[in-house]
Amino acid sequence: MFEKMFEQASSWIFDTGVSLLAALIILLIGLKLIKKIRTLLDRTMEKAGVETTLRRFLNALVYALSIGILIFIVAGEIGIEVTSLVALVGSVGLALSLAMEKSLANFAGGVMVLLLKPFKAGDFISTPDGAGVVESIGLVYTTLVTADNQRISIPNSNMTTNVVTNVTGAEKRKVVLSVGIGYAADLKKAKAVAERVLENNEYIINEDGLQVVVAELGESSVNLSVRGWTKTENYWNAYFSMLEEIKLAFDEEGIEIPFNYLNVNVIKN
Repeated sequence: MFEKMFEQASSWIFDTGVSLLAALIILLIGLKLIKKIRTLLDRTMEKAGVETTLRRFLNALVYALSIGILIFIVAGEIGIEVTSLVALVGSVGLALSLAMEKSLANFAGGVMVLLLKPFKAGDFISTPDGAGVVESIGLVYTTLVTADNQRISIPNSNMTTNVVTNVTGAEKRKVVLSVGIGYAADLKKAKAVAERVLENNEYIINEDGLQVVVAELGESSVNLSVRGWTKTENYWNAYFSMLEEIKLAFDEEGIEIPFNYLNVNVIKN
């Protein structure tokens, strides 16, 4: 009886040892293979110009999936019921997804932003939650820096459900000013002066076309629309300098810019 038990124990130890050794070899080879795949994937995405945040996310996702597959293979090799393990992982995953519903929505929004690229780091965007320069695009939040150097963290789910305006998405922007002149002023002269200001402004690109047109006949003024193209990074310089130059030029030429005023009549008894 002792010999029989010894033989059974020896057989079990041998079989188990072989299985454990095979599982260990599979584990080591699998880890090395996963490392090589991640390195190759990262280099490929870098050459393709994939954004750093998205590159890291995809690399981590591939790593997690690969490790999961490797664990299942190793578990099967040492005799663990894979179907039971799958059921357990599925139950845990369902519980976590229900508990982290909002976080997963933000996560999905971050993936969509990184894949579709409606904006990138460095762009100035405007959203219902705030406006500013995109500092970073995370997997849960997008961080903006406002003009007065405040940081706004916006959930990525908002970025995919709300309207987002990419102000600096194009290389050039059109500067549009509305300038009013009096009805008694010389309209043709005012247009010529405004055109001259446009042509001489250092930030305006003359080759892209300039426009000075009558946009509206207002209650107390003829409103001109003064339009010219500039590089996106020079937009505010062009806007403010044009306002100042038009005012100074109109003053020199005696062109009235009307303003509201109030007449007060005093009646003495």
